[in-house]
Amino acid sequence: MAECEDCILGLKMAIDMNIQKLLVIGDSDLLIHQVREEWITKNTKILPYLHHVQELRKKFTKTEFQHVPRIQNEFTDELATLSSMIQHPDKNFINPNPVKIYDHPAYCAHVEE
Repeated sequence: MAECEDCILGLKMAIDMNIQKLLVIGDSDLLIHQVREEWITKNTKILPYLHHVQELRKKFTKTEFQHVPRIQNEFTDELATLSSMIQHPDKNFINPNPVKIYDHPAYCAHVEE
């Protein structure tokens, strides 16, 4: 579910940036194949997430989801490490929010204008 939520947040960021064509590269074999509708989802908790991903995909002119094995995903790990070390030029700092556990998917708590 966490990987689905990450995917949803990434898609929403791309939509906010007015991106029309998107290549999503992920190391979750399960998520990529489920989003491509190549594998059936039996877990009922994940279905709302996947339906939401499919709805968000409709907002792009083209989306492609590619799988990269975790062992070949060293570049992503390095980027994550670097991004955690870099300070924003405006020196803005946002205090982290405490983690709360909800009974419903996180994207349902997203407030839109």
